[in-house]
Amino acid sequence: MKRRTFIRNTAITGLAMSIPKVDSIAEPIQPKGDFPRRRLGRAPDELSILGFGGIMLNNNSQEFANENVSKAYDLGINYFDVAPSYGNAQERMGPALKPYRKNCFLACKTTERTREGAEKELNESLRMLQTDHVDLYQLHAITTKEDVETAFGPNGAMELFLKARQDGKVRHIGFSAHSVDAALLALEKFDFDTILFPFNFACWYHGNFGPQVFEKARSRNMGILALKSMALARLADHEPKVFPNVWYKPIIDDETMNLALRYTLSKELTAAIPPGESTLFWKAYAIAAGFKPITDEEKARLVALAANTEPVFRAG
Repeated sequence: MKRRTFIRNTAITGLAMSIPKVDSIAEPIQPKGDFPRRRLGRAPDELSILGFGGIMLNNNSQEFANENVSKAYDLGINYFDVAPSYGNAQERMGPALKPYRKNCFLACKTTERTREGAEKELNESLRMLQTDHVDLYQLHAITTKEDVETAFGPNGAMELFLKARQDGKVRHIGFSAHSVDAALLALEKFDFDTILFPFNFACWYHGNFGPQVFEKARSRNMGILALKSMALARLADHEPKVFPNVWYKPIIDDETMNLALRYTLSKELTAAIPPGESTLFWKAYAIAAGFKPITDEEKARLVALAANTEPVFRAG
């Protein structure tokens, strides 16, 4: 697939840049069916190598959601991700994705750690997303060992996960994590179908954050999904966000963005989800559509950059 020049028209002009209107996203586009896809570990599903992060819909209009979801679907994206903690993103994604739902892989999450809380949140997500099931349900943002122990304890969220899968409300079970220790503990507790984790060049090379989790997941033939591939660093105290729905500093120059995303996609994983900002999603789309594995020379440039970058995450 040839890269689309319409992505190039969007430029970041300052730290406080707001999300653009729908008509500024792209010039007219034509549907494409050959966007790269990969198998989701041992599952039969094949996902687009770029996921649509539903958080980009938060605090935007339904028209904005409809246009972005429709364009993404027409251009070959079939992996859509959302969570209750993403503001009103579920409310926007439900109607926008409904016309394409049967041909898409829909992933949702919960930060609830108890069975009762997770059940309430799952049912609310299904209602807002206007569907009777999600293809992947994930324990969201596991950060501490206590998170894991509670979820797997008596009346923990995992009881709901297993019941929901039995009842057909959930097809696959996974988790996302922002901690190496918590992720490794979760992997010891249960044979998850997927993991959603920050696999990022700076974290990997300068934070020792990612290699241990990646190898454990790969050894189990899990579906490996990447977060933060286009992250640069944490925001300093009182530093304003670059984009409203992105809590860290994203990479905003095209050259580094290209290397960083291709670095992550060159690993044996299924897909990456870009930062929660539509302009960055469409830039990532152009990179992924013409994906080429990163070269040793390019990787060396990222290693050098990582050495001078304070990563978003470090291993404890």
